[in-house]
Parts: sequence; C-alpha cells; structure tokens
Amino acid sequence: MIIVVDYGMGNLRSVAKAVETVGLDVKVSSDPKDVENAKGIIVPGVGAFGDAVHNLERFGLKDKIIKSIEKGKPFLGICLGLQILFEYGYEFGEHEGLGIFKGKVIRFENKEGFKVPHMGWNQIHKKQEEGLFSDIKENEFFYFVHSFYVVPKDETIVASTTDYSVEFVSSVQKDNVWAVQFHPEKSQKAGLQLLKNFKEFVKKS
Repeated sequence: MIIVVDYGMGNLRSVAKAVETVGLDVKVSSDPKDVENAKGIIVPGVGAFGDAVHNLERFGLKDKIIKSIEKGKPFLGICLGLQILFEYGYEFGEHEGLGIFKGKVIRFENKEGFKVPHMGWNQIHKKQEEGLFSDIKENEFFYFVHSFYVVPKDETIVASTTDYSVEFVSSVQKDNVWAVQFHPEKSQKAGLQLLKNFKEFVKKS
C-alpha cells in the first residue's frame, strides 16, 4: 500500500487518483502507523514551508517520515514535499525542514518579464537519466506552481533543472528518495510516466 500523506496541505485526492491510474494501491492518510507500515510514501503539498513542517510535527508524522526514509523506504515528494526535505526554508522567516538533504529553499527574485509564482508548463533538463526520468525525453514539459525553489549543497542529487529567470533545481534523486518541484498529477502523459517509474521503483524495493 502506498500512503499519500495528509498533513493538511493541498489537494491530495488528485495525487491519489493519478497514483491509482498507474496501478498502485493507495490510501490518503494522516495516521503515523499507516506511514510506518506503508510500502512507499508520497508527500505532496502546496503552501508555506513552515506551516508544512509544523503540521507534520503536530500530526506525529515528521519522525515517522524521516525514519522511513532512513530505512530505505521508497519516497516521492511533490512540490512542497520536495522543499521540506531540505534544512531550511525562508518563507515568512527562517524555518527548519526535515534535513534529509543539506541546502535551503529560497524565493524567486522579482525580475521584469517573470511573474512570481512561476505557474504553468515548463521544460526540464535532465541531469540523471534513470529513475525519475526513465522513458521521459529531454526537455519534456511538466506543470509548475511555486514561488520558492531548492538550492542543494550536494549537486550530485540534482535530477533535473528548469529555466525561469534563473536555472533552478526542479527535481532531486538519491537512493530511495525522489522529489520533484512540478506536479506530475497535473502533467498529463509525462507525469503519469514518472509515476509509473515510481511504481517500478516500489516493486523492486
């Protein structure tokens, strides 16, 4: 069973429906025991970094997620679910994240011709071919909605970048942790292929 973690941030049902479409058994849950017993974990979300981490702590989910990742359980983070993997986020002050990866989450600068939030279809430039982007072509389009982006200290975890006023990291991948800034559940065929790749990853684990 794949658990889509419900911590009060975002439309979880659309993520669960997309995961079901690729053939995985899925449950939306805020129960820490479900996270502990899951075959794989998906953490989506839209909203503020600090609120997200606070909610995970309030529901007793933060430590369960960290321990599951440390044990090697397949993990997929989407949008805010990517950002909270890092050490610090700078939205309405400085907030501590889960600290799975070293680095920070910062806001796009206001530049002429580039609206913030970055919203709509944009291309990814692959830095890793296997895993997340197996059978997905270079320069494929995915759907984005975000004002902040991750800045990893370890460049080897970067799976893709995207251009929007700057070249920013749009996905990361290391061992059992996959995470993307875009929304695969809103990205049509390419998004479903990415979720199929996650399905295969879960089956092999």
